[in-house]
Amino acid sequence: MNVADTSPWPTELRLAKDRKSLTVAFDNGERHVLSAEYLRVKSPSAEVQGHSPDERKTVPGKRDVMILEVLPVGNYAVRLMFDDMHSTGIYSWEYLAELGRDFERYWQDYVDELAAKGLSRDPVRR
Repeated sequence: MNVADTSPWPTELRLAKDRKSLTVAFDNGERHVLSAEYLRVKSPSAEVQGHSPDERKTVPGKRDVMILEVLPVGNYAVRLMFDDMHSTGIYSWEYLAELGRDFERYWQDYVDELAAKGLSRDPVRR
């Protein structure tokens, strides 16, 4: 059996009308509503993740970010374009499922990192 046989396959990908969340449902029954903010700060892009764990960035100020577009990448992923013009993250089906399954831990880690670095979820007002 190869990995493709066990990986969840999306049956629904729906951008909310307010563009603040993405609903992802899979053929194994999993269903996750992922906020735009969460997807943005957990972007799999090199810009956010770096090229090693030491280079990973904590992205503040994205509470109000919205998803402008959901673009297919082959048959294995989507690229999300956010209204802050970030668009380099390729979200595989497996990664979207992982983000949904591990939301509580990942979100708490993110909030803790912000606090430790004196950063906020709120955007900087100009």
